[in-house]
Amino acid sequence: MYSESPRMFRSNPLGFIVAVLLIAVGIGLLILLWWYLDCRTTKLQADGRTVTLEQGILSKERIELDIDNIRAVRVYQSLLNRIFGVGRVSVFTAGDAPEIEIKGMPEPHRFSDLVKAANA
Repeated sequence: MYSESPRMFRSNPLGFIVAVLLIAVGIGLLILLWWYLDCRTTKLQADGRTVTLEQGILSKERIELDIDNIRAVRVYQSLLNRIFGVGRVSVFTAGDAPEIEIKGMPEPHRFSDLVKAANA
């Protein structure tokens, strides 16, 4: 089973440092608070039957996909993402546009492997 939320610092360390520096100006704290709430209220889950993405702070969006319908999982990791162990996960069912796309996910290859194993 995979159940994770995006990581703040590890997904965008430069943005995090800039937000911390902006605390002196006053806006940095608001940016960090919004970013933290966004990360905490976003969750990607995969069990043996479904993949679920739930996200939203004020309004909620929930996407559920049957694992049997998943055609491909794409994982993208920049050099910094690979160093910190996070990446962007895109899940495709039909067509060229991903049904689910989320950045900053920890252990993205573990998610991909779980989906492949469930489809086998």
